[in-house]
Amino acid sequence: MDDRKQGLPPVAAADTRLLILGSLPGDRSLAASQYYAHPRNQFWDLVGEIIAVPLRPLPYAAKLDVLAQHRIGLWDVIAKGERRGSLDSAMRNVAANPLATFVQSLPALRAVAFNGRLAYSTGAAALAALQEVVLIPLPSSSPAHAVGIGSKRESWMALRPFLHDDIDR
Repeated sequence: MDDRKQGLPPVAAADTRLLILGSLPGDRSLAASQYYAHPRNQFWDLVGEIIAVPLRPLPYAAKLDVLAQHRIGLWDVIAKGERRGSLDSAMRNVAANPLATFVQSLPALRAVAFNGRLAYSTGAAALAALQEVVLIPLPSSSPAHAVGIGSKRESWMALRPFLHDDIDR
């Protein structure tokens, strides 16, 4: 029996322009079957600032609807893996998601952003051969990444142009 933690399905549509990839959801997110469910994770605050919509107070389904309206998709680089707790540094025996195939199925995609170091190191390697999208490393939105939200915000705001029509691919 495979007792590795299993990730969540992708949240994306054919018109997705920006795909944000994490590593593997933490225990709280997996238990809730919701991306970024930990109340101290800054993901919803950071993305809310990018799109100028306060996402944190919304119910989860409404958050996903707003992301879809702004053509933002979510997924993870790891499909399943062993991990005691929720820290990426504790990840072992992982199986990757089929990122290249998935990214190629999104015809409007302009950029793939990686939420944290493990997401970037794993995902960028899987997508290195694809030239049609921009790969963007980001500081983790996790509360374990003890950098102030102001510093994170500056990096995350680099995603904003990929959501508008006036940028070339």
